[in-house]
This record gives sequence, C-alpha cells and structure tokens, in this order.
Amino acid sequence: MQQLEDSLLSLISETATNMPEDVRKAIQRAVEKECPGTQSAQALSIICKNIDMAHENVLPICQDTGMPTFHIHCPVGVNQIKIKAAIQNAIAEATRQGKLRPNSVDSITNKNSGLNLGPGTPVVHFEQWEKDYIEVLLLLKGGGCENKNIQYSLPVELPHLGRCDRNLEGVYRCILHAVWQAQGQGCSQGFLGVCIGGDRASGYLHAKEQLFRDVEDVNPVPELAELEARVMANADKLEIGTMGFGGAVTLLGCKIGALNRLPASFFVSVAYNCWAYRRLGVHLDPETGEILRWLFRAENPRELARAEGIPTTGKEISLTVPLQEEDMRKLKVGDVVLLNGLVYTGRDELHKYLSKNDPPRDLTGAVIYHCGPVMLKDESGRWQVKAAGPTTSMREEPYQADIIRKYRIRAVIGKGGMGAKTLAALKEVGAVYLNAIGGAAQFYCDRIVGVEGVDYLEEFGIPEAMWHLRVKDLLAVVTMDANGNSLHAEVEADSLKRLGELASVS
Repeated sequence: MQQLEDSLLSLISETATNMPEDVRKAIQRAVEKECPGTQSAQALSIICKNIDMAHENVLPICQDTGMPTFHIHCPVGVNQIKIKAAIQNAIAEATRQGKLRPNSVDSITNKNSGLNLGPGTPVVHFEQWEKDYIEVLLLLKGGGCENKNIQYSLPVELPHLGRCDRNLEGVYRCILHAVWQAQGQGCSQGFLGVCIGGDRASGYLHAKEQLFRDVEDVNPVPELAELEARVMANADKLEIGTMGFGGAVTLLGCKIGALNRLPASFFVSVAYNCWAYRRLGVHLDPETGEILRWLFRAENPRELARAEGIPTTGKEISLTVPLQEEDMRKLKVGDVVLLNGLVYTGRDELHKYLSKNDPPRDLTGAVIYHCGPVMLKDESGRWQVKAAGPTTSMREEPYQADIIRKYRIRAVIGKGGMGAKTLAALKEVGAVYLNAIGGAAQFYCDRIVGVEGVDYLEEFGIPEAMWHLRVKDLLAVVTMDANGNSLHAEVEADSLKRLGELASVS
C-alpha cells in the first residue's frame, strides 16, 4: 500500500510541475510561428521561462492546480477500493507539500477542506481491461479553462456562423465558436478535447478523455482526422493569440471523439484546456504498486526559455504603490508596466465580501491582484509563496466596478480582461486593468519579495484569502486603460469578424 501511495504521489507531483514532452513541442512550435516583438511573443517567452522554472524548482506550473482527475485501467481482480484510498492519501500529501493548491470547496458551506478531499474530489474513473498492469492517467485542469468548456445542442444558430446542422460541417462551426468564446479567459493558446454525440454527461466525459491523447497522434477515424486537421488549419486565423493579446497562434491541439446518441439529441461537447496542459500517466505493477513506465513524460525535458531571457524594450513603465490617478490616466492600452510595492490578492469570496463590507485596511491607490496563491509555512512559521499567477478576472465583473468606485482602487491585475461595467469604472475613477500572463505561477512568484500579512484566512481558505504581497518589477500589460479603451473588446470584436469570414468560405 505504501509503495502504491508513493508512486501516486510521484505522479501527482510530476504532473503539477513537469510539462509533458508533447506539450513542450507544441509550445515550441508556437514560439517559432509567433511574430517577434509582439505582446503575444513576450507572453510566450514568459510561459517558456515559467515552464523551465517549475521543473527546476519542482513547484506548480500554475497556481491553480485544478481538479485532479484520474482515469484508471486495471486488471480483473485488482482492489479498486484500495487504489482509491491510496489516491486520496497521495492527494492529501501532495497538498501538504505544496504541489497542489487546496481547491476542494463545500458547495453548501463554502468551506475549503484544506486537503483537496471531499465529495467528488478528486475525480476517479475506473475501467477494467485484459492487460496485466495498472494504468493511471492524471489530468490537472484548472478552473479558468474549465469555465470555458462549452456544449452545443444541434441544430443551433450561432452569431456570425449561422445555422449549425447535425453534420460534421455543423460540428466544425461549433468547434470554431468554442475557440472564439474562450478568448484570453481560457489562457490561450489552448488545446481542445471534443466529443460528438453521447448525452450531456457522457459527452463532456468523453471530451475530457480526448485530452489524454498525444498532441501529435493521428485520429484512427478518417473523418475525425480530417476534421481535427481542418480545425487546426483554421483556428489560428481568428488571431486571438496568446492570452487574448492578438497574434499568430491561438490553438495548439484539437482531439475529437464520437459516441452514439439518441435520435432526439445531437450534442457537441468541448473541453477547453489552457496552455498549462498538465497530464501524465504511469503503468504500475498490480502486486507492488511500483512504477513500471511513465507516459508523456520526457526523461530529460527540453528547456524552452531562450538564453537572452524575457524580451524587454526599455520602454517599460515603472510604477510604485500607492498609485496616483494622474499617473494612471497617462497609461495607454499596450503599455508594459513594472509594478513595485504592496498588492492585495482578492478573488471571488473577497469581492463578494467587499461589496457589502468595509475592507480591513485603506485601499486608496491600492492594487487588487486576482490571484489564489499556493502558500506554505516555513520552519519558523512564516508564510512562503510557492506559486502565484493570475486567475480569470471576468468572474469578478458583477462586483469590480462598485469596489473600484467605493475604495478608489487604482489598478486591478488579472487575466482575460473584464467587461463594460468595469471599463466604465476605470474611466470614471482613473484606474487601469493590468493583464498578467495566466498560468505563469513561478515567473510571478519570483517577483514576490515578501508576505506582509493576510486577512480572512480562516473564513475563506488559502486561495480566497486577502494576502498582502510585496512585489518587485511585476510585469503586466495595460489592456484596459482609464480612457475607456479595452484590448479585450477589440480582439473579441475582430476575432468575431474573422469567425464569420471562416464560416463564409466553408
């Protein structure tokens, strides 16, 4: 039993910290294709550096270590109850070690279990097979990209795409729409798992199962192989780019499966995965639990970051907190800033709280960082940041404008941008939205020089607490300025136009 737990703990740790080799190759191809000197190219450089740092330091690639999802094939007679118990023990230990962020929240009480255990967490699927070893596949899929999953019921009318009929042409249009709707909120560039058919539940499950395929494989079904190739040939023409900044590369992989369906139903289910595509697998000895073979993992992973480091122009704007309104109004969409001083993390629970209650400290001129870090205490009892990239900001759209106005916040850091309500508040108050690079948890962790306090830790749990982080030269891009301009709205509108053009030539 102990050997089995040790093997599973190794799988969890490697999946969280070591990008699979096929994904590394896909990202390398994107680097070579992207136009040098663009914001997307700079974002890709940060992503590459982050992947290398995570592997070197054995720390999470992204602070959102997602919902651990196991797919297990085992020989007849293997005790699945013992395997599940070993998985739960390994998950808890990986969380204690900081390889996983505590992500399991009670949906009724909103309490975080603290160890990633609870009803439905982790997700474990068993299937018997006739081989004489156990296969364990693990997918760590974060909440940001999980929120961009989408399901279509055909026939359906889609904006700029028209009617999607119950055929492969209709499926193709739905897949393009799925890529478009994710924008930067899903941490593009992304990967897709798709299921044609099934019911609502089996369709999503089969779509996620496609994410266990190798990025470079060829679908054994000729019609699906052709459809995958067609999607890959055209998705980049949307020019959504890395993080939704606009650019030459938008999609890194598309895998499609099919299930039989009811005559009355025709579902197309799409599982969108961010660039931080964390999935590995192992073959285990059913008697000892020892690892016999690794799947997707390279023994000596290729380094992705270039020797010259993150490209800068010398035109980056240095800002120090507390921020001043006149300085914020000078900033324009596209400006790259280096932020210094104290920032406060704030996610869903904090925004909901601040909409009805006063903050624990003065937020005038402050910066709110949409971030749920991985935190551990050192031997002296001091909190240390182990991973700290941005979360998807759009979830805070119902609250953000009111909070900006009420507390005179001058900057919000996150990923994926925000909507018209927040944009209006930025203009009124004189504040900006700074887009950090989603998933780059080690790159941003390296910019945090101290933890100076925390509020609401007991009430909200580690990811949702209000951490006081001192940062030095934290790099982010102004994508929504105090003059009413939004790069996100611009890219969304432009890519929607391109979506319609792709449909017209189908």
